[in-house]
Amino acid sequence: MKTILFIEDESALQRTFGEFLTKANYDIISALDGEVGLKLANPPAGGKKPDLILLDLVLPKINGFDVLMALKEDRETKNIPVIVLTNLEGIEDVNKAIELGATTYLVKVKYSPEEVVKKIEKVLINE
Repeated sequence: MKTILFIEDESALQRTFGEFLTKANYDIISALDGEVGLKLANPPAGGKKPDLILLDLVLPKINGFDVLMALKEDRETKNIPVIVLTNLEGIEDVNKAIELGATTYLVKVKYSPEEVVKKIEKVLINE
């Protein structure tokens, strides 16, 4: 079973997506801020690394851009695909996230949980 780390500060969204992803046979690890998300992405020896990370950009403690940069600079996490799932729609934000190494950029209001699950499956199949 594949594991997804969902770094998102809105707990209601965490629950909603968690339910859809669990029904689609994924293990879910949740982080409500960027600092915890980074720690969970690279667990101590023996811990399970996520197969994919769903990342919001507007986060407490460490913002999503800085989380993405740290993930891609770390040799232990740089190959984990990251799907940005955010409300930021500006082209500058999209370009910055892709330049930093995001696999896909999704705007929350434009995608249903079912559509996000399909995007995740597509990314995991192609890796």
